[in-house]
Amino acid sequence: MEKDNILEALDYIAASSLNYQEWINVGMALKSEGYPCSVWDDWSAKDAARYKAGECERKWAGFNGSAKPVTGGTIMQMAKNNGFAFSRFGGDGCMDWDDVIEYDGDGSTLEVKKVEKPTEQLIRYLEALFSADERVGYVTNDVWQDSEGKYLPSKGVYDRTAGELIESLRKYPDDLGATIGDWKEECGAWIRFNPVSGGVKNEHVTRFDYALVESDDMPLAEQDALYRKFELPIASLVYSGGKSIHAIVRVEAQNQEEYRKRVDFLYDFLEKHGLNIDKQNRNPSRLSRMPGVTRNGKQQTLLGTNIGRKSWIDWLDYVEGASDELPELTVLSKDLLTHPPVLPEQLIEDVLRCGHKMLISGSSKAGKSYLLMELCVALSEGLNWVDRFKCRKSKVLYVNLEIDPASCINRFIEIYKAMKLTPKHSEDIVIWNLRGHAIPLDKLVPKLIRRVANQHFDAVIIDPIYKVITGDENNASEMGQFCNQFDKICAETGCATIYCHHHSKGAQGFKKAMDRASGSGVFARDPDAQLDLIQLEADDDFMLKNADNPNSTAWRLECSLREFENFKPVNLWFEYPLHKADATGVLSTIGAEGSMEANLAKSGKRKSTPESRREEFDNAYDALLGTDTSVQAKDLGEYLGISERTIRDRLKELEDLYHYAKGMVYRNGK
Repeated sequence: MEKDNILEALDYIAASSLNYQEWINVGMALKSEGYPCSVWDDWSAKDAARYKAGECERKWAGFNGSAKPVTGGTIMQMAKNNGFAFSRFGGDGCMDWDDVIEYDGDGSTLEVKKVEKPTEQLIRYLEALFSADERVGYVTNDVWQDSEGKYLPSKGVYDRTAGELIESLRKYPDDLGATIGDWKEECGAWIRFNPVSGGVKNEHVTRFDYALVESDDMPLAEQDALYRKFELPIASLVYSGGKSIHAIVRVEAQNQEEYRKRVDFLYDFLEKHGLNIDKQNRNPSRLSRMPGVTRNGKQQTLLGTNIGRKSWIDWLDYVEGASDELPELTVLSKDLLTHPPVLPEQLIEDVLRCGHKMLISGSSKAGKSYLLMELCVALSEGLNWVDRFKCRKSKVLYVNLEIDPASCINRFIEIYKAMKLTPKHSEDIVIWNLRGHAIPLDKLVPKLIRRVANQHFDAVIIDPIYKVITGDENNASEMGQFCNQFDKICAETGCATIYCHHHSKGAQGFKKAMDRASGSGVFARDPDAQLDLIQLEADDDFMLKNADNPNSTAWRLECSLREFENFKPVNLWFEYPLHKADATGVLSTIGAEGSMEANLAKSGKRKSTPESRREEFDNAYDALLGTDTSVQAKDLGEYLGISERTIRDRLKELEDLYHYAKGMVYRNGK
């Protein structure tokens, strides 16, 4: 491999754009090709943010070769992916994947150092595109001039097969005109890239295998580079003799309708990636330039056949991989293990990091909005949230979707008063009032990101999410897509994203904390931290004896954390407008609403009768049923605080309403 080519190619690769392993590969390739370490070091130094003096030299000493060495070809491929092309011709006399075109100063003309005979070029073209028995349409002298004097093709010839043309070309190897007839030097000649029969219109096309890609407002070098960069499944590549390179691309459609869809996809893809396509070429009966003939003193030249991907389907797979915008693979190298990435700072100590997600779920009586507003105050002032969780001093955006703006402001005032706190950093709480303006989350997120950009927020709180949900909240796939929007906020802004959701219907105490949120389990399993508020079964006597405020309610905050060890449940009093941690421990003695402990406590306080047992059983069944058609007997037992055997005994008493089968309880008629 020519060293000059490698050094030239290196200029097309930005060190800052590579991951660690790619950077190492460049160093290995340079050493394999005989370059000194200084070349790698000088190139690496252009990435000022990551460059460390002496690091290249240390790594270089460890490059001792391997059974599968990294060579200069790696650098060439990286450069090609960035649009680089270098001068090297294949031994077959025709340009291949690794060959490039040489141009004059303005990039508009082509000078090929070594080419096949005109007849040989046309033979290779025909063999690449047609079967021997397929008819080929072409135009040589059947031309006309428009009002501006431009030569245009007419119908031409379409009564000869590819096999017949190839036979004639081999019979007259030095005289292209003996096979195809004379052509006008001023305009060259054309050929159809799909086979035809009985005419030259779209309805006469017998196989919809190929499409023409052409752009004449871009330098030839850029056209060639883009065709190759995106690995188009090119059956034939022809220099037109003018301003463009014609790529005959495999689309392999079954009919004209499929052909149209595939060509539209192809053109749209290339335009999105910088190629201005001539869309007049979308018809399957279109003419392209015939290789081998001359046009105004320049040869319409075959540059190569069978370039890029082997088929349309293969190319689609490549495109999906090349444009999926997914992160690159990470090699768990020794260096990465020694110097791991720095973890994001903790926003809420031992609960939530910056740039991560947190869900707060609870019933409609839990005061979730007040709890989130308390979190806003704790974050802005750098205080402990609910007397328990230490918060980093932060700037927070509170997205209010539910209450009117005046009520929202007054709630914050009441919270500050109840906390007996003089605001010092209240300006670090920014409110976005969207009541009456809520839109689906996927449409809201881009607008939110624009407002947050460069404002140095640390957290975004969305209250509540039912206002912006799109899709069926019980559909895991749709909710997975919905939750991806929170990831987008985190990724684009660097903010922690905190949001709240309500419980599903019925008692929740018998469920795990992460299963209480309404809808799909995706809600609770998606965030990095999930906190759940459930009410405790505190009767009037208990509240009169233990609560400071008779209007208080008792709650338990449970969690499921991904980054940290789960904390022990925190018992809270909700004394409007604040949630306060239970300092006495008295709330730990009672169970959560609907829990086995709570149900056992209830059962001991009332006389059991057939009517009460039926009512109790009905309530338990309804609470557990959800959207299912039956309930597990063991779950009913846990809910009611009795054994599964007792459940079966109860069913004998309730046989007019329920029946039992294989561990499941069904309502009669279901």
